[in-house]
Amino acid sequence: MKRVLLPILALWVGCCPGGALAKQVLGPRGPGVQPTPTGLPTLQPPLPSASGPPDGQVRPMLTNRSPDRTDNGQLDRPLLRATSKEGAPGAPTQPTAPRWKLLARPGLTQRKSTQPAAWEHKQGRNHGAGTVQVHPHATDTARPGVARTPQAQEGAMAAKKGQGRQVGGQEAKKRGPKTQRSPKGAPQQPRPAGWCEKKDHSRGEGGRNTSKTTGHGQKRAGSRRGQSPGPIGPGTVQWIMPSLPASCLLAQAAIACGNVKMKHVPALSDPGLTTLYLAENEIAKIPAHTFLGLPNLEWLDLSKNKLDVFGLHPHAFKNLTRLKRLNLDGNLLSTVPALPASLQELKLNDNLLQGLEHSSFQGLSQLLTLEVEGNRLHDGNISPLAFQPLRSLLYLRLDRNQLRTIPPGLPASLQELHLGTNIIEEVREGTLNHSRSLSVLVLSNNRLQEDRLAPRAWIDLPKLEALDLSYNQLVHVPSFLPRGLRHLTLHHNRIERIPGYVFAHMKPGLETLHLAHNSLREDGIHGVSFLGLQASLAELLLDHNQLQAVPRGLLGLRALQVLRLSHNKIRHVPLNSICDTRVAQDSNLISTHLENNLIDRRRIPPTAFSCIRAYHSVVLEPQQGEGESA
Repeated sequence: MKRVLLPILALWVGCCPGGALAKQVLGPRGPGVQPTPTGLPTLQPPLPSASGPPDGQVRPMLTNRSPDRTDNGQLDRPLLRATSKEGAPGAPTQPTAPRWKLLARPGLTQRKSTQPAAWEHKQGRNHGAGTVQVHPHATDTARPGVARTPQAQEGAMAAKKGQGRQVGGQEAKKRGPKTQRSPKGAPQQPRPAGWCEKKDHSRGEGGRNTSKTTGHGQKRAGSRRGQSPGPIGPGTVQWIMPSLPASCLLAQAAIACGNVKMKHVPALSDPGLTTLYLAENEIAKIPAHTFLGLPNLEWLDLSKNKLDVFGLHPHAFKNLTRLKRLNLDGNLLSTVPALPASLQELKLNDNLLQGLEHSSFQGLSQLLTLEVEGNRLHDGNISPLAFQPLRSLLYLRLDRNQLRTIPPGLPASLQELHLGTNIIEEVREGTLNHSRSLSVLVLSNNRLQEDRLAPRAWIDLPKLEALDLSYNQLVHVPSFLPRGLRHLTLHHNRIERIPGYVFAHMKPGLETLHLAHNSLREDGIHGVSFLGLQASLAELLLDHNQLQAVPRGLLGLRALQVLRLSHNKIRHVPLNSICDTRVAQDSNLISTHLENNLIDRRRIPPTAFSCIRAYHSVVLEPQQGEGESA
């Protein structure tokens, strides 16, 4: 009988490790108990923690199955189940087991363990979204004889090193960005004082990436606020300039800090910076060393600040050997500062310039555009040699000064000359003889009279195409106009007549003739007044005059497209005054304005506008003395 009961008792003890008898037979097992060759439970040595894991940690449920085979003889791996202290809802009650720390299976949640201050990472915590701070002692355990999976091995290594691991025991694919080191042999640049580093949190740390990304994962250059220009990529170190206001705009190679109440130019050091916009601030002083860190700067805008000759150091722009565009408009400069020879555009409008000396533009042989509008220049403080160094100058603006004559010594390369809003009273002969490349001449808003224009003042300028004499005191269209002139602007004068044959010498002839806002009468325009413009004139503006009839000579203007006769005193539109009914040919007119006259539309001949293709091209209403509609 004993021979039969003893094997049954041994089998029963091996199958029921949680029973009372098993506890008596097996007895308590302390640390270091070696596994038995049978299918009895195998325990691992406890971790060296006095208090054990906190509540809520997952614990293993041990089974009595053989590590090699299942009950039905099939090969199987040891089954490790995880349960909380209270047990999962609906799961079978598990026996109380020691509070071991074990990584949960995928799909189970794991609470954050409280990490002591002594175990914080030396390089900063990883606060990435979706990560779990793992206790240094929380290592993976497995039963003897079973190899760990690569995921478990990687998790154990990560826990030992103090790195974060994602929820659920998944593989940590995204790790915190590491600071990129410079290649071996690369020169290390000193870090400016007061600047700090900012790591890029664009990957795995929940930081917001302000740069745009293309579909291929590459960064796209764009405007960024509060960041230094340059490419930004994962793991890069970014320089932050705390001296720049937050409203500044930063792009790949440009900084724009306009209207931010800046009182000084920040100490920048960036060889890649090419554009610096500092307009509309309160900058009053620029020392000599201000731009030493910007050797490749090409465009500098300091307009509308408070710079004067005392605040701007004479050598402030000396080291900018690649500077091409400089804007100093709206400051308090009384003299032209020393400038780099590479300059191509210089703007000094609305300053307090007291004159232009022979050395004001010394060395600026590459300068193409010069603007000194709105200063205190007059005939006595401009040296005849002031423009001599400007051998490449194409555009010169001297508007809103106190000039009485055109300055002498203009460069031969000049193509556009703007002298509007001065007090010029005459144009002397020979003044423009050396400017044979001149194509645009603006003399508007002056005091010109036709008897103060020298007969050969500009007739020998072969390339002059546009002449603006508006807002002057001319009584008739001036004679001896340049032969190649294409655009003549004479509005807002006192012109009473257009002399006969005044345009006859022109070839190929004018394209636009603006004579609005004058004092023209019907007897001031003759049949030969437009002679020489039959095949060229496309736009004729005669509005706001004193005409009482449609001018003669319009039928000969075969290329005319725009005709304005509005705001006159015209009473009749005679037959064959605008359209020649004797010729079966359409006109090129696309816009004819006759409104605001004294025309009785009921008395207009039916065929007066028969040559015009579109009826809506003729504007006849309203007329003076009637409402908006007839």
